[in-house]
Amino acid sequence: MNIRLLTASDAESYWELRVQALKQSPEAFLMTYEEELHQENPINKYAQTLQSESRYTYGVFNGEELIGVGTLQVEKPLKIRHKANILAMYVSQNHRGSSIGKTLMRHLIEKAKSLELEQLHLTVVSNNHTAEKLYSSLGFCRYGLEEKALKLNEQYWDEEHMVLFL
Repeated sequence: MNIRLLTASDAESYWELRVQALKQSPEAFLMTYEEELHQENPINKYAQTLQSESRYTYGVFNGEELIGVGTLQVEKPLKIRHKANILAMYVSQNHRGSSIGKTLMRHLIEKAKSLELEQLHLTVVSNNHTAEKLYSSLGFCRYGLEEKALKLNEQYWDEEHMVLFL
């Protein structure tokens, strides 16, 4: 297993894993599978996103295969520059249960510390007990619940807001 910062050259692999994530765990992401498939030039979009100065997207590789991703998005406005958000965490279903998610989260936390950030924020769908347990085990604490945060086809999902003070 190898973890590294993704670059524009990883855009196609990232997009393929993202499509898989949206199909497998639709409640865990803001965009839908259909929206993702109907984007114009999604690989070019992700190539640009992976080059952003305020986003650090790390990938976990099993050989050449991208099997997990997570993004650290640093805030830019002066008053909140001490914070970052963890976004788009996903480990492919075939590789869950082997501490890949925890290893990736630790990597993102260390990157945040190296940037001298003070707070990491994330949201997790409230019925995703496995992810919530992982985040809690790393020191994240729940500070709020947004009821009916997401809605798709008349189904709602609540989201827990969590923070880790570094």
